[in-house]
Amino acid sequence: MSTATVTGADQTVWTDVVGQHAAVAELRAAVAATHDDPTVPAAAMTHAWLFTGPPGSGRSTAARAFAAALQCADRGCGQCTHCRTVLAGTHADVRSVVPEGLTISVKEMRQVVQLAARRPATARRQIVLIEDADRLTESAANALLKAIEEPPPYTVFLLCAPSTHPEDVSVTIRSRCRVLNLRTPAAADIAEVLVRRDGIDTDMAGWAASVSGGHVGRARRLARDDEARAHRERVLAIPGALRGFSDVFAESGALLATAKGEASSYAETRDAAEIAELKTALGAGGTGKGAATAARGSAGAVKELERRQKSRATRTERDVLDRALIDLSGFYRDVIATAFGADVPLINPDLAEDVRTAAGRFGADGALRRLDAVLACREAIELNVKPQIAVETLMVQLAGIGEPAAS
Repeated sequence: MSTATVTGADQTVWTDVVGQHAAVAELRAAVAATHDDPTVPAAAMTHAWLFTGPPGSGRSTAARAFAAALQCADRGCGQCTHCRTVLAGTHADVRSVVPEGLTISVKEMRQVVQLAARRPATARRQIVLIEDADRLTESAANALLKAIEEPPPYTVFLLCAPSTHPEDVSVTIRSRCRVLNLRTPAAADIAEVLVRRDGIDTDMAGWAASVSGGHVGRARRLARDDEARAHRERVLAIPGALRGFSDVFAESGALLATAKGEASSYAETRDAAEIAELKTALGAGGTGKGAATAARGSAGAVKELERRQKSRATRTERDVLDRALIDLSGFYRDVIATAFGADVPLINPDLAEDVRTAAGRFGADGALRRLDAVLACREAIELNVKPQIAVETLMVQLAGIGEPAAS
């Protein structure tokens, strides 16, 4: 595999937007329009954009690169203060909304919209970047809609969501945005960026890219994290391990315990420090006049922080489960392709022998039933079904208990 080295002056804000050549061309034209470039029409730029695409396609990466290019006097050089601070998430005139909990509240959205209505402090415009617009509550979406309908002349809204489906983004918001569809990056493109940007060994980068399902972030994690590789291996061993009811409960328990453990580990590194920092900011530990009153007044703020932390932990646990379910769906897709003899690349080429064994055990029909069960489990968890119930139900279906044997 050959990889191009991009360093120094060759590095622009678009360099890490992987495999999205058509989208980048459209965004470059929009940036050019803001500089009154006579080679592009003024209509190439608009005040609201909706970036859509499958998980891992780089929606937020593309949106942040676009934000940097809009603020840059040189259309996204990647070297100036504006480019570097936007990409780092510290630019004073770029408001990023990255929900850590399950939803984006109306309170948070109103605060962002109010800030975005101000004149830019250091750059050419105010930019609001919402990385998970599908997590807006109905009230938050309405608050955002009002701002998009009557935007200040110097404000740009960049929304990211999996699709334009009404369940992801309301029709009223979508109709006021220019939609930019991203595609799943090719494995070769993902491997190239892992080598160039992250310094990952070529062989490891190639393997991680080939099993990531086109998800750039997933590929990077698999390439760099031993535990992530071990977790994937455990999840993809589930289809072969399910033979009876005892296996159903054992595998369900192991998967749920892994998700809960990862969420707890993540929380331990942040929660205590956040609470201590908040209490200090509110005057905890003071001994002067009014210290007791300040301490009593801080109880509500601490309780609100604890509520947000609990929501964040729930989301983390669901995200871990969802990654496992995505891995399982990829496995059963491979089984279906193998059972039909389709000449297509496997999502899990390193498990080709396990895939062939599964195809012989329950065939394409059985694999399709299991794939439907995985997708139903994802939907159930999204609808707040208790994870234990959803996962145990899934495992019964994956075990094929009571189903006819493959013909």
